[in-house]
Amino acid sequence: MTRILVVDDEPQILRALRINLAARHYEVDIAADGAAALRAAVDSAPDLVILDLGLPDLDGIDVIHGLRGWTTIPIIVLSGRAGNQDKIEALDAGADDYVTKPFGIDELLARVRAVTRRSATQEAELARIQLGDHVIDLTNKTISSDVRLTPTEWHILEMLLRHPGKLISQRHILTEVWGARFVKETHYLRQYMAQIRRKLERDPASPAHLITEPGMGYRFKP
Repeated sequence: MTRILVVDDEPQILRALRINLAARHYEVDIAADGAAALRAAVDSAPDLVILDLGLPDLDGIDVIHGLRGWTTIPIIVLSGRAGNQDKIEALDAGADDYVTKPFGIDELLARVRAVTRRSATQEAELARIQLGDHVIDLTNKTISSDVRLTPTEWHILEMLLRHPGKLISQRHILTEVWGARFVKETHYLRQYMAQIRRKLERDPASPAHLITEPGMGYRFKP
């Protein structure tokens, strides 16, 4: 069942969307501000986010940037900001679609279905990734040649594989895997990356695919 995270500071909109989405057999989580949205995205792993831009603590654009630092889940902006510049900003930040308030529930549901279909197609393309001698299936969490990873190793590896060529900062990985209190514990990350390389790289001491950018983070090179 598709899980949707709805982020809005208007209780009546949260209630209406929760009722309408649940009636269509979606699982629904809600958040009333940006910080709660970012936490919920990590904790509940939604398949799609419906996001208002006018939140009480963070601007919605900042929430989009926060999500796009580590995930490609679809984001539909649902906002009272109808200006073209707001739409351009949101889409450039990484939103997949933009619906202005007031909105019709049928139109929003159609947008949800369309974005979900596109996401499923992209997920299928990303499902099997070649890394050196190994084929990694992100959907089923399996690796050819019976390599076994721990849940933490999978979490780190998946963040890199889902963003080929992109630098993923140490801070992002530490925050998403261990929590904000651990952003300075870079030795945790070095140890886990060393373990992952020993399992997946032909020459762990000189990796060809899981690349360190000194002082910044890590990058998956296909």
